Amino acid sequence: MDSSQSSSLGTGGSGGNGMVSSQTNDTATATPNDDPKQNLTQVINSIQKTLGLLHQLYLTVSSFNAASQLPLLQRLNSLVSELDNMAKLSEKCNIQVPMEVLNLIDDGKNPDEFTRDVLNSCIAKNQVTKGKTDAFKSLRKHLLEELEQTFPDEVESYREIRASSAAECKRLAQSQSMLPNGDVKVKTEL
Repeated sequence: MDSSQSSSLGTGGSGGNGMVSSQTNDTATATPNDDPKQNLTQVINSIQKTLGLLHQLYLTVSSFNAASQLPLLQRLNSLVSELDNMAKLSEKCNIQVPMEVLNLIDDGKNPDEFTRDVLNSCIAKNQVTKGKTDAFKSLRKHLLEELEQTFPDEVESYREIRASSAAECKRLAQSQSMLPNGDVKVKTEL
């Protein structure tokens, strides 16, 4: 391996000999309750390092001669070590990938198609639900108009009950979100 190849992987914890530094493995497994984003970042870095090691291995194999047997074995050992490290790091990540995404990737398609299809499906379902809601609002309005013509006193009583009930619900919701000091509780977004 020439100096440019070793320096491009030097930041990942490997030396010029292609071996994995124990410091990288120790820091990756030192804290069992890491942040999920940090765990994912560690797995991504391990994947990138593995790709670099595979590239180095490819270069070594493509220009193989008797003198390059030791570097080949060192690179194979570092690849095995990094794959083991990646497996350990991935145990801390709880990522679920839909089978449809994997099938798209296997078919050579862009996984963003799955996201687009899911969003389009949600939009279509939302439009259907909105249509049903609008239909029920229209039906309620039509029924109230018909009932008001037939039973005006009862409809007036119904509207008063609905208004007082709505005001009570609003007051109750506001009182539950008030803190003893008068501040309002704010729902935190995760």
